[in-house]
Amino acid sequence: MVSIKLSDGSKKKFSSSITGFELAKSISSSLSKSAVAISINGELKDLNFEIKKDCDVKIITKETDEGIEIIRHDAAHVLAEAVKLLYPDVQVTIGPPIKNGFYYDFSKKKPFTPEDLIKIEKKMLEIINNNMPFEREVWDRKKAISFFKNEGEIYKTEIINDISKNDEISIYKQGKFLDLCKGPHSPSTGKIGKFFKLIKLAGAYWRGDSNNEMLQRIYGTAWTTKKDLDNYLNILEEAEKRDHRKLGREMDLFHFQEESPGSIFWHEKGWDVFKRLENYLREKQLDSGYKEINTPDMLDRSLWEKSGHWEKFKDNMFTIDTDDERVFALKPMNCPGCIQIFNQGIKSYKDLPIKFSEFGKVHRYESSGAVHGMMRVRSFTQDDAHIFCTEDQITSECIEVTNLILKIYKDFGFSNIKINYADRPEKRVGNDKIWDKSEQALLKAIKKAGVEYKINKGEGAFYGPKIEFVLKDAIDREWQCGTVQVDFNLPERLNANYIDEKGSKQRPVLIHRALFGSLERFLGILIEHYNGKLPFWLAPTQVVICTISEKFDTYAKEVFKDLSKSGIKVDFDSRGEKISYKIREHSHKKVPVILIIGEKEKKEKSVTLKELSVEKQNFFKLNTAIEFLKKKI
Repeated sequence: MVSIKLSDGSKKKFSSSITGFELAKSISSSLSKSAVAISINGELKDLNFEIKKDCDVKIITKETDEGIEIIRHDAAHVLAEAVKLLYPDVQVTIGPPIKNGFYYDFSKKKPFTPEDLIKIEKKMLEIINNNMPFEREVWDRKKAISFFKNEGEIYKTEIINDISKNDEISIYKQGKFLDLCKGPHSPSTGKIGKFFKLIKLAGAYWRGDSNNEMLQRIYGTAWTTKKDLDNYLNILEEAEKRDHRKLGREMDLFHFQEESPGSIFWHEKGWDVFKRLENYLREKQLDSGYKEINTPDMLDRSLWEKSGHWEKFKDNMFTIDTDDERVFALKPMNCPGCIQIFNQGIKSYKDLPIKFSEFGKVHRYESSGAVHGMMRVRSFTQDDAHIFCTEDQITSECIEVTNLILKIYKDFGFSNIKINYADRPEKRVGNDKIWDKSEQALLKAIKKAGVEYKINKGEGAFYGPKIEFVLKDAIDREWQCGTVQVDFNLPERLNANYIDEKGSKQRPVLIHRALFGSLERFLGILIEHYNGKLPFWLAPTQVVICTISEKFDTYAKEVFKDLSKSGIKVDFDSRGEKISYKIREHSHKKVPVILIIGEKEKKEKSVTLKELSVEKQNFFKLNTAIEFLKKKI
């Protein structure tokens, strides 16, 4: 007898073992048709998996998050088969599902072309229409190695050699194509449907190591409806238009070059925007009781060993060996340096909480394939802060930080915000009592903020639980930005103390907090969110003065001087171009306001004001125009 508890709480009993498909069919015929897999006690399995003992079962349909991920995994396998059929000499490596799609990496001497993608797509559709079953087999290790060696698939052979001897060698077959894979997969290729598309080509080093071969990666996307596919392709098209790298060049804000990969060359206007963003945060933090500090960029290896970062992050750290045989590392995080400042002098319980903020430049080695404009860099500025507090202060401090973060995001036009909450992992430091307190504190802060949140079970840091703030931008993309983490580990490792009311030494609790996460990345998000049309107070050039002819330059210079005195970022375009050309060019550069000056404006000490994306022009007296603009700052 097998007793199965379904996701709705109901139970079904069977006299013998039963497959997932048979279970789905016993519930309804329509469910068996839409099902793609099952979840047994939280573990995904193929639909034909045989259930032999009592368990909790969830039927996975293609419309669910788990289901669409399986469909995308199916599509990756079909992509690999299509490539092998069209280009037999190509070696296949790995092909996982990813957010919104899938990819597969190939070893191929001649690069793929956009025309190749069209051919591959067509072949994929043929395979899908053939509706070949996905069949799982478990092979002996020697058999698997021998098979893939004979096929010339050296990468698959390498993967097999790295699989633990305790793990099964799982092979999935569709038609004549075989692939090394843990699964699960849907019953057949036909389940993928026709709403898929190959979207781009990229390079990727084997296993992310630049010492290995550069492989060719094909990205694709797959959805369950034409509407969802079209929506996603429209988002990609819009995202390309909004690409901060393109807009940054057009607006003369910054650039990138190979001599410093993963770093930003800030131009005058871009740096000005960056500093204004920084100053905005500085004011908010000062108002909230933070004391700004600054710690060294380079610290001795011994401190990183004490903090635990050397063991955990060494491969992502830039290190320097000196002639006196010392080893230094550019800081990947600010926290160890901040604790050194806290440790100077004796701290009393009366002093807590102590809030140190820092715009710390951190450096992390990211693989060249991972580097992406301002969104993924090797050198960036963290709007970091560390709050040293007592256990009793955790809740109030977390609530205060949460409210601060939400208010700041609102100031930048982000109203759709989600929170991910990650609780204690299996491997952790600290006792359960302290974990109970910290988890309750974070949950209380989230609930009081009244925002949607998702629990990531067991995904907290080893030193404490954390919450992540996820923003949704103008084209519905999600960006993880701010974080709050509760830490009992670093104060212990780096010997941080305060004196309690009884005169005894106690460890403070350390709350790590970032508002934007990275100033560079957040600015990149803002540029794309606003499509370059940044809020007036943040715009690199807020106003540009355009004269109809040079005979109005003298008055225009007076206007320029008055605007500058009022704190407005203003440029003066005195070129002998037609006014229509000037307006078009500055609009393209996303300048929020253009002031037009001609005969009438000069005579009446006025300006004609044109706002970006607004057809109507307004005629103002100069003083009225200045007051109008000052209100926008």
